[in-house]
Amino acid sequence: MQNPDIVIAGAGSIGCFVGGHLAAAGCSVTLLARPRVIAEIENNGLTVTDLTGGSEHVPANRLKLTDNPDCLASADLVLVTVKSGATAEFARLIKANTPVHSPVVSLQNGLSGIDTLSSSLSDRDVRAGMVGFNVVPDGQGTYHRATSGDILIGDGPVKLGDILSTPGLPISETPEITAIQWGKLLLNLNNAPNALSGLPIYQMMMDRDWRRIMADQMAEALRALTAANIPVKSTTPLPASFLPHILRLPTPLFRRIAAKMLKVDRSARSSMSYDLIAGRRTEIDAFQSAVVDLADRHSIATPVCARLRALIRKAEDAAEGLPNLSPKDVRSSDA
Repeated sequence: MQNPDIVIAGAGSIGCFVGGHLAAAGCSVTLLARPRVIAEIENNGLTVTDLTGGSEHVPANRLKLTDNPDCLASADLVLVTVKSGATAEFARLIKANTPVHSPVVSLQNGLSGIDTLSSSLSDRDVRAGMVGFNVVPDGQGTYHRATSGDILIGDGPVKLGDILSTPGLPISETPEITAIQWGKLLLNLNNAPNALSGLPIYQMMMDRDWRRIMADQMAEALRALTAANIPVKSTTPLPASFLPHILRLPTPLFRRIAAKMLKVDRSARSSMSYDLIAGRRTEIDAFQSAVVDLADRHSIATPVCARLRALIRKAEDAAEGLPNLSPKDVRSSDA
């Protein structure tokens, strides 16, 4: 596949970050995005930055910007970056518009997105992906990579990793993508407590009471995965089974270990925090609900995950931004 036309379907923070790196490397990139995102980039260009100080700027005229799904008709490769709840609609659009030979890669949170795409596009090369880092919108067409991590995609008949890799954003293929997705989902369980706390990720992670909540829900997920005989491959240097124990350590010891595992900008927040700030529905069903539903099938109790799910849904309905709860509020039965 030489110089493919790449369409990023549902370009939000992750889609714009990946698209910016691809365009900066000379790829033909179309961002299928909301009018608000398009207007920002038309006025400012697209800038992608990272926590190591790296920066790439792409003028708007080097991108194709549209909210019309007809652009999918010219796609040689589609990267799906919509939130999981919008996957079915985008699967329909891809099926109706995109050539059948064009591969489709899900760079979405959770596992429900790839299940929906694979079911709807069963005659195509559809692959799961895992984005191992957090991207935050900084406004004026700028998207900032706020944590360390890699992008991995499932292997297949075409070496898409070689096609998509850029100097600033290497992408690798793996036959273990499903186990890796579950490993990332364990870490993504942090989205909900971070949004409920109202704190930046780093500040929340330095609070042992918040880490204990994170550890408890992660332990629930690991019990459910063990009961279901689902393999998990950690996206950190430590095995997934160690993570709850690490989170429960005293803060000085945790800080030393965490510094070797993950780098986080001091101001970074989870994507779920930004959803609540903007009054949008979150991806709680791709995270805590996935654990609760799996556990229910194997009669495993998940009170912490269920509690966090209920609190996020309450915050969504209230539409008042971040709840700014304390760990005690989250543990309480009447928060």
